[in-house]
Amino acid sequence: MARMRFSFGTMGSGKSTMALQIHHNLSARGLCGVLCSQFDRAGGRVSSALGVSAEAIEVSPDMDLYRMATEERERLSRLDYLVCDEAQFYIPDQIDQLARVVDEMHADVYAFGLLTSFQGRLFEGTQRLLELADENVEVQVEARCWCGRRATHNARLVGGTQVFDGDLVVVDDPNDTQVTYELRCRRHWLTGDSGPDRPAVALHGPTRTVTTSTG
Repeated sequence: MARMRFSFGTMGSGKSTMALQIHHNLSARGLCGVLCSQFDRAGGRVSSALGVSAEAIEVSPDMDLYRMATEERERLSRLDYLVCDEAQFYIPDQIDQLARVVDEMHADVYAFGLLTSFQGRLFEGTQRLLELADENVEVQVEARCWCGRRATHNARLVGGTQVFDGDLVVVDDPNDTQVTYELRCRRHWLTGDSGPDRPAVALHGPTRTVTTSTG
């Protein structure tokens, strides 16, 4: 019986690496499937921070994923699975379309993504996945805050200062030294504390009304 599984974790927890591994293992068994991503640092690929990558279908916000799956099934003659990385950026309708792929096309869906944004709120796609997935699994590679506690939040820093306002979707650019991300435990995410070597400075607090763009 086909299932939709949502694997979630913080940045640096190995989600993209796991997505690539599952796609590799299933295709090596002779199964036919598609690898998908959105806003990946490599563009049109799923890429791991370990340096491994593979070609993927780039999902846009207006893409009908059920139609895409139907077209891929025709192209491949069959469709056994979809692997969807960065699924937190999918719109809720696209998560519903993935559920249709499972229920009507009997193909497994493996979705990977973040739970919350740098603002500390569920992504819309994540919320819908938690509502619809047959299985929700936390990635067990635990990332750590600078204090040694388990990291639960992703902090966005602009010029070294943690911020809670701004565009929700900003593609990670290793050449951009102004916008960076750090993993934090809840305590140090709330306080904006970057550790003993840097002052605790946060630009606005998480209780403010935030603005969002796409995603």
